[in-house]
Amino acid sequence: MTPQDASKRAAEICALAPVIPVLVLDDLAHAKPLAQALVKGGLPVLEVTLRTPVALDVIRAMAEVPGGVVGAGTLLTPADVKAAKAAGATFGVSPGATDRLIDACEEHDLPLLAGAATCSEIMALLERGYTVQKFFPAEANGGAAALAAIGAPLPQVTFCPTGGITLAKAPDYLKLKNVMCCGGSWVAPKALMQAGDWDGIVKLAAEAAALPR
Repeated sequence: MTPQDASKRAAEICALAPVIPVLVLDDLAHAKPLAQALVKGGLPVLEVTLRTPVALDVIRAMAEVPGGVVGAGTLLTPADVKAAKAAGATFGVSPGATDRLIDACEEHDLPLLAGAATCSEIMALLERGYTVQKFFPAEANGGAAALAAIGAPLPQVTFCPTGGITLAKAPDYLKLKNVMCCGGSWVAPKALMQAGDWDGIVKLAAEAAALPR
């Protein structure tokens, strides 16, 4: 996969909904009902972070849910990329970017939303051909105001900001010209999952899906 193809596919994925849920699951039993609830609420793109022992199994389970587009987050190494692709991930997300990680994603045909936080990092990814990137950690790096400022000298790059974003803060990002969507964990709170309140998650997803951009 070329960087241009990866960016095109990443843009297509980001266009599907204004919010990509960032999911950290400890219980595999929550995987399918959570994916079904989020898709039903209007959020088809799901990022499963590789931060728990069951993460790859969660990706496998969610990949079976009709209408879902499942990706793997927290990709750090080429081994992560290979395992995520084998589990059924159709895109990847990373907190940062290294040449080895990008090479692995290109080798395994896995579109990557590579993380960047500074103009130098953004320019390095752009130099490799990546025009769709992840701005992370968004709130800790100045929030929507910082991303708007970055857009002035680098208008050719669009972003999915992630990190500290809430329902209340999301509109500030989504109104920016250089933002396609944003990532957030608020749509899948652990308390609702543990209670099996999938209707509650459908409601949160619907609120997020209705955000203007």
